Amino acid sequence: MRYENMIPGTFLSRPNRFIAHIEIDGQLEICHVKNTGRCRELLPPGAKVWCQQSGNPNRKTKFDLITVQKGHRLINMDSQAPNATAKEWLLAGGLGEIEDLRPETTYGESRFDFSFRKDGRLCFLEVKGVTLEDDGVCAFPDAPTARGAKHLRELTEAAKKGFGAYVLFVIQMADVKYLRPHDETDPAFGAALRHAGENGVNILAMDCAVTESTMDIRLPVLVRL
Repeated sequence: MRYENMIPGTFLSRPNRFIAHIEIDGQLEICHVKNTGRCRELLPPGAKVWCQQSGNPNRKTKFDLITVQKGHRLINMDSQAPNATAKEWLLAGGLGEIEDLRPETTYGESRFDFSFRKDGRLCFLEVKGVTLEDDGVCAFPDAPTARGAKHLRELTEAAKKGFGAYVLFVIQMADVKYLRPHDETDPAFGAALRHAGENGVNILAMDCAVTESTMDIRLPVLVRL
């Protein structure tokens, strides 16, 4: 996926989950943060960032914070990007030949990001974006997510009933070592992920090629449960 109208800046502060103060062209700009996670390790004061300039004159904020440089890595922190990139990957044959790809499909008490048919079987897929990284090791989630554990339980039930069930971790950076559940932050999610993997849910992780203005799914990443 590609972003237009990207402009570099310097991160200054994040007064709340939704906005950041960014210096752009020597001016202080209030930017919308398209990620409500904590992201503390991504945004120390002085971090180099890239923001997308909106063409909508009626918006309260003129920019969206999209990409950040952390050490030698470029990391996309747009929480909407993993689903868009996953859709492109699925349509390009990432899981082989599929049919009837649909977004936002309800099953039980959950709404999964995608459904499709593969080898004649109805399948459900949930996407999780990953931005938390330490020395090449990625972890999910970066904040407790009761909703995420619920999705895993619903996927597990779907798998037991004969449906195809997938969870796809889209790692919003490249060249990482492996992905693990972040039990220190959310042990319930980790337990649900392990239970899902033991009961027929396909657990996948893919890294992404990230530039200042693009993000595309690249290579499989080892998942250590």
